[in-house]
Amino acid sequence: MVAEGLSKGWLFVREKLQVLILCTANSARSQMGEGLLRHLAGDKVDVFSAGSAPSSVNPFVVRAMRERGIDITSHRSEHLDLYLAHEFDFVITVCDSAAESCPVFPRRAKRIHWSFPDPAAVTGDDSAILQSFIDVREGLEGKLSAWLKTLT
Repeated sequence: MVAEGLSKGWLFVREKLQVLILCTANSARSQMGEGLLRHLAGDKVDVFSAGSAPSSVNPFVVRAMRERGIDITSHRSEHLDLYLAHEFDFVITVCDSAAESCPVFPRRAKRIHWSFPDPAAVTGDDSAILQSFIDVREGLEGKLSAWLKTLT
């Protein structure tokens, strides 16, 4: 539960943490982060992802997540402007460009930055490209798992 408004003399309790994960295109890293956090935290967190220049969900992301047992086929790439009025507890940027261009979110959103390389920038055959996505997925899962432990 998250308590709000203590400094104003009133108390409002929300059941779930509100988390936004950002990268530039919302096509790879933030999509994996959203899927992983939803999987790891279950119903304790409302998680969203967005980008400053959204495109579409990379098919290698879907494959890498499917290998982990997580289905993100329903995910869509969205612009961060859709979430500017939302009250987030945490805004997590997963690429340097998004960290630099991330707007200031109103209220109490705590910003966290984890720099991950863009797996979509990797060239080579399908197995090399897929491996780059798997490597980022595993890095994200490690960061998210460790971060969730700090919240309890």
